[in-house]
Amino acid sequence: MRIALRTGMTPDQLRDRLADFAVRADALAAPLLASPVTRNSADQLMRASSSAAQHHRAAGRSRSHAEFTAKIGAALEEADEALGWLEHLVACGRVPERVAEPLVAEARQLVMILTKSCHTAQTNEELRRSLKRRQRHDLSR
Repeated sequence: MRIALRTGMTPDQLRDRLADFAVRADALAAPLLASPVTRNSADQLMRASSSAAQHHRAAGRSRSHAEFTAKIGAALEEADEALGWLEHLVACGRVPERVAEPLVAEARQLVMILTKSCHTAQTNEELRRSLKRRQRHDLSR
């Protein structure tokens, strides 16, 4: 199932961008795994960023529009969680703001893109359900 974004970005480009974000998040988090103080936050960042990429990837293989909508929603949730962990690491002074800022900016953009995509998918899903109800109603007459 393909989605069109007003940004001019194709679903494949967004998939690649999310995969790159996960790789960059891993690179930032990997050294933090050595310390007990930062291990959990680093692990959570790595999990959330890779999960966002994998949920978006799975959305492209959805068997139904409802499944697509759910997977895009999950990708958004995970991208937002990754952003939260990045902000947490900066707020706690575990990662310097200047080091994290490019990744934080990318996470914010991805969250905005996925928010729009999720909203569009939900709207389309509601329209599909409404159409099916009307068709059933028309057939029952």
